[in-house]
Amino acid sequence: MPTLITSPTRVPAAGDPPKDIAEFVGRLNTGTDDVSIAVMSSPAGWEEPAQTPAFDEWTLVLEGAVHVEHAGGVIVASAGQCVHAASGETVRYFTPDGPARYVSICRPAFSPVRVHRHA
Repeated sequence: MPTLITSPTRVPAAGDPPKDIAEFVGRLNTGTDDVSIAVMSSPAGWEEPAQTPAFDEWTLVLEGAVHVEHAGGVIVASAGQCVHAASGETVRYFTPDGPARYVSICRPAFSPVRVHRHA
């Protein structure tokens, strides 16, 4: 039987200036550990430290553009595009050109102990 998820849980975000994370599926909102799905809203100029997560992450951009820095350079994903970062790959996300709204899908689910942020 289908289940309606009526509202997300707000999750504290890394980076500056602060962004909004609304987790619909994941450890906090649904107790799900195998996948997380969250809507992110980041302001212009937002950036976070590099990370080497122990999960795959797909970033589906709905509005604006998200920059993804990696060992080979920077990918700029615009609205309607998606970036996949594989588990164990060092990446850094930022939105220097303006605000962005995007969906983050992590498998297994995002967890502070799995993200491995760099200082």
